[in-house]
Amino acid sequence: MARRVGLIGCGSIGGEIVKAIASGVVKAELVGLFDIYPERCRSLLESTGISARIVEGLEELLELKPDLVVEAASQEAVRRYATRILEAGVDLVVMSVGALLDPKLAEALREASARGGARVYAPTGAIAALDAIRAAKLSGIKRILLRTVKNPKSLGVEASSRRILFRGPASEAVKRFPFNVNVAAALTLASGVEVEVEVVADPSVGRNTHIIIVESNASRIEVKVENIPSPSNPKTSWLAALSAVELLRRLTGGDWLVVGS
Repeated sequence: MARRVGLIGCGSIGGEIVKAIASGVVKAELVGLFDIYPERCRSLLESTGISARIVEGLEELLELKPDLVVEAASQEAVRRYATRILEAGVDLVVMSVGALLDPKLAEALREASARGGARVYAPTGAIAALDAIRAAKLSGIKRILLRTVKNPKSLGVEASSRRILFRGPASEAVKRFPFNVNVAAALTLASGVEVEVEVVADPSVGRNTHIIIVESNASRIEVKVENIPSPSNPKTSWLAALSAVELLRRLTGGDWLVVGS
């Protein structure tokens, strides 16, 4: 079980992780933090009272011998650091799951995982039903649709009325909206089927909403998740941050009972 944790990215998701470690919800030692804006790390440590080293780069973070590193920064951070982390034999939690839809990067990470004996973990993020979708995959999945509806401010655009910004495959959606539709990548990776994505800007909504429709030989699944934005960043769903905390809790807590696949 991972006990020593390193963190890349000290924004809203990283903040929830640090708070969870400080409160004991996640039973682990935070050994180091890294962010291109070091003041974010300092602010987090001061607000939580937790003791950890603020590092200037990945190699310094790896020198602290973490069992696991959490990426909570960006797809670019995954591309830049993930291979080295895995080669060092350190497990990796990837929040910017969209990066994993790059076939070349995914293959490089698979090879690095084999060399280092480390694993990549992707939290469920701001959606539900990934366990059921993984099960349905065994019967054969015919189609998956993800419709994401957010306030224009969350998408970084202006719109006075409801407007469809994008229709297309998940592999393209994660490039167009790298901070908004990582859930499309999680669905694609869990199902083995490229997800059809619609991104909708709607000024009348106050919650980030994801509607998922899965058609398989075993079942038809329809899920709607209305997410409350993170208190510290309206572009991030609070549930996405909490999913990272829950994954870390399971990886470090040693629960006698595990519910869900």
